[in-house]
Amino acid sequence: MEEKFDPLIAEWISFVKNPNFNLVEKCLKFAQITEYPDLDVEEYIKKINLIGKSLKESISDIKNPTYLISMLNEHLFENLGFSGDDDDYYNPKNNFLNEVIDKKIGLPITISILYVEIAKFIGLELKIVGFPSHVLVKYNEEMILDPFYDGRLLDVDDLQDILDTNFGGQLEFKPEFLDEVTSEQILVRLTRNLKNSYLQSFAYEKALRCINMVLTMNPESPEDIRDKGILEERLLNFEIALRYLNKYLEINPNADDVDFILELIRSIKTKN
Repeated sequence: MEEKFDPLIAEWISFVKNPNFNLVEKCLKFAQITEYPDLDVEEYIKKINLIGKSLKESISDIKNPTYLISMLNEHLFENLGFSGDDDDYYNPKNNFLNEVIDKKIGLPITISILYVEIAKFIGLELKIVGFPSHVLVKYNEEMILDPFYDGRLLDVDDLQDILDTNFGGQLEFKPEFLDEVTSEQILVRLTRNLKNSYLQSFAYEKALRCINMVLTMNPESPEDIRDKGILEERLLNFEIALRYLNKYLEINPNADDVDFILELIRSIKTKN
């Protein structure tokens, strides 16, 4: 059984690989391809520009980064009312930059993308940090910010608290958790987030498209190869499911979930 060609995924990967588009444009394209076919990317670029220009007009000529960050926080979170969505965290809409701009709530990753983009209007070069389970932003190694919680400044204890909350005390803080991530890594993480949101609501076809989007960017990713196999099985595409589940075991023969995957392979073979 051959996999069907998806023209939207082909369009997506050509967009991702194109250096002429910045991260914000790629995030809006992501929304257009996955959920909002009529989305006007240019309209949302204009909305971001308006936010950035109104911030620029409100500040003095002081170039002190602490002052600039405090003004950025005041503008985005106090004046405009942006915030992290603690109440409905797994809502798929929180992964889309157009929804974040319209509704003013989002995930750590989407709020951080917007935060870094608006900072550029006042000459602040902030970096997105791929912190486990909770994307953050940094100005330098000493200034780590959490746009999900109104741009608050974090110390090492705060960082460990985030890890303890999300990993049940099983993960110790390491300095490399604060490494900057590339645009492509951010897009992979965003796509996986959306996949998880779709899985929560049993939208398997949409979740599968997300996995296929990740695999075009990161074709040897064990996690996504495994998840594709599991989803194809749920969608009754048994031949494709077997191919990916077997590939997962080849790549990752000592994985924690080997028994589960072997059992799934056995059950597929009995159905065929």
